[in-house]
Amino acid sequence: MDWLIKYRQSFTNCLGYIRNSMIKSIFVLLKNLVFLEGKLTKEMDWQDTKRFVAHLDLDTFFVSVERLKNSQFVGKPLIVGGLSDRGVVAACSYETRKFGVHSAMPMKLALRLCPHAIVVRGDSDSYSYYSRLVTDVVADTVPVMEKASIDEFYVDLTGVDRFFGCSQFMVELKNRIRKESGLPISYALASNKLVSKVATDDAKPDGRKEIAHGLEKAYLAPLKIERMPGIGQKTSALLQQMGVRTIKVLSEIPVPMMQNLLGKNGIELSRKANGIDPTPIIPYSEQKSMGTEETFQQDTIDIKFLNSEIVRMTEKLAFQLRQSGKLTGCITVKLRYSNFDTVSKQMVISYTASDAVLIRKAKELFAKLYEKRMLVRLIGVRLSHLVQGSQQINLFEDTEEAVRLYQAMDAMRNRFGDEVIKRAISAPVPPKK
Repeated sequence: MDWLIKYRQSFTNCLGYIRNSMIKSIFVLLKNLVFLEGKLTKEMDWQDTKRFVAHLDLDTFFVSVERLKNSQFVGKPLIVGGLSDRGVVAACSYETRKFGVHSAMPMKLALRLCPHAIVVRGDSDSYSYYSRLVTDVVADTVPVMEKASIDEFYVDLTGVDRFFGCSQFMVELKNRIRKESGLPISYALASNKLVSKVATDDAKPDGRKEIAHGLEKAYLAPLKIERMPGIGQKTSALLQQMGVRTIKVLSEIPVPMMQNLLGKNGIELSRKANGIDPTPIIPYSEQKSMGTEETFQQDTIDIKFLNSEIVRMTEKLAFQLRQSGKLTGCITVKLRYSNFDTVSKQMVISYTASDAVLIRKAKELFAKLYEKRMLVRLIGVRLSHLVQGSQQINLFEDTEEAVRLYQAMDAMRNRFGDEVIKRAISAPVPPKK
């Protein structure tokens, strides 16, 4: 009987492998069919094509990764962040949220609210690894994908309904992500990005939700205005002073009144409150980058000056990165010698927008790169592998004071220009000949 049990198990495993291979092949075929249909739709201008957009969100991403690494954390109140009392909460499990703990909260306060919570220091390398893993799975499966942040994705499934069915497609994608990464993920399927993003919050944890075409406004109506993307604390306070507390009431305010109240943003909010969002999916590309380089008036071999230039350029790029709401996953340093030989080195890093992290990595690359000890004509720094995201991923590296310092420095740069405040080492110093 043992051989029969083993035979049946092997046969079952074989069938499972065949099934998964067939599903993957179907996904690839669908991508090609949808791409072709998209071209035909554009050429023939079919106006009746319904739009299908899904928003996917990895549930409590940092916490989920830590639980993958240590199963003893499953089901227990877990906080990811700095280990000292002066640290900041980078992420927290659902078990801690019912005590009032939330991201960006001072660790000392979080532990007062939930004293039995387990605190672990964040591991940015692991989070970046799993983010890239899930990105590869999604990109390999869907026709068009936008990576909104390290743990959020939008996918455009318009046309998939003609061949497979968007609902079944998303169920299979969710299962595949869970199988290949081990991470829970929630999603919502709707007619646009706005509604799908809002609905994903209702699908958590590890769930799914669909908002049928034509029901967008009805779905949003009873929700509080704070749930609407684009409404921050100041706008929320202003609207609530007017008695506007739900999206339904917001949708009933005449557009001219909204425009007088909030300018162009008022028109945008009025449109969103009615469930309308034509924003396209921006295809994901790791090739996007930002950089700067400096050609010196006089070639130099002054190491101190070259290091100060590295710091100055990296600091400036990091500020631009935060201003655009992005994180970088790769940094490159470039050198051109006086004989015009040009060399560069790059390093794939954990997603970040932190001055301190990027400056440290840039200086490491420069130290490895500058080997000839020849006169340098040009130096450059470039950040690539950019994704949308906030600086949350670095909260476990910084104290509350450091976070406030970065915010204060950025506020000064916004008001007076990006050269108004800088590190002392990056202040202009004439190079030695």
